[in-house]
Amino acid sequence: MKKLVSLIMVMTVSACLLAGCGGTVSGTAEDIVLKIGVSTGESDPRNIAAQQFADEIAEKTGGTITAVVYPSGQLGGDAALIDALATDSKKVDIVITDASNFATYEPKMGISALPFLFDDFDTAWAFMDSEVEAEAEALLVKNNMHVLAHYCNGFRCVTNSKHPIETPDDMQGLVIRTPENPIIMATMTALGANPQPLSFSELYPALRQGTYDAQENPIPVIYNNKLYEVQDYLSVTNHIYSGMCFTISESMWNKLSPGQQEIIRQAALSSAESDRENNRRQTEELIGSLKDAGMQINEPELAPFASATESVLAENASIYGDLYNKMEAWRAEH
Repeated sequence: MKKLVSLIMVMTVSACLLAGCGGTVSGTAEDIVLKIGVSTGESDPRNIAAQQFADEIAEKTGGTITAVVYPSGQLGGDAALIDALATDSKKVDIVITDASNFATYEPKMGISALPFLFDDFDTAWAFMDSEVEAEAEALLVKNNMHVLAHYCNGFRCVTNSKHPIETPDDMQGLVIRTPENPIIMATMTALGANPQPLSFSELYPALRQGTYDAQENPIPVIYNNKLYEVQDYLSVTNHIYSGMCFTISESMWNKLSPGQQEIIRQAALSSAESDRENNRRQTEELIGSLKDAGMQINEPELAPFASATESVLAENASIYGDLYNKMEAWRAEH
């Protein structure tokens, strides 16, 4: 009888394992390992905050849910990571990238990245946490994407190897790397540059080889990824705020119990707060470090740049429909 009971138990456990009971199998049938894909290097604020998220969920779930952060584009560039979520390839479970990078799947996601919307971090953060942004993000669910929190990437600035950018005329003809992002590309075109999308993981060698004249990214990204080694000039244009979406695949989200979902949601929000403050601090402090590294830095008058990019807002208003009006009403109140 004991042998029969033991045999039945073994057969039951084996059947459960084969059927995938308890979700993703890693170590035991109940363990879940979340793969987090990030395009930038380990010292970038989003990677630091993502590790905080991983530590918190491991602690609060007793290790039954863990996360592994893959920085530096190890799982692919931003476009590839988003594609992996959309196709439910299981290559990645969580992606932390610019909100507007999702516009290739849902055009309304570009609304937070329209040029010169925000003057400071607090206003930009408030918009990212607003019902206007939430309305756009709800449209991603059909593409297997569920946004849990908003990290901060900062305000995007132009670097190049030719000369300081004092006016939009100085942008004329610059071959500039952008992400595969329609709003950022349209903004660079409006300023007279020649935008060419490229994965971030390929950016440094492309700049070193002179394939590109310029690129645009927030100050922490420029410093933490050592772009000062391959670019001479930084112009603080602050042309676009780069709010980031901490996004989990909807299929993975639905595998979690309500209790597990709440732990993950709260850890995502907590890590987002840390990321925001770290990004603000680095933005303020790293200007001096970039100067020390040899970059020539200038702060141009921004009104001409804002004027030159008004066409981007006008040409894209129809894409956002009533959401654009809601965004403008929100800005008027803030």
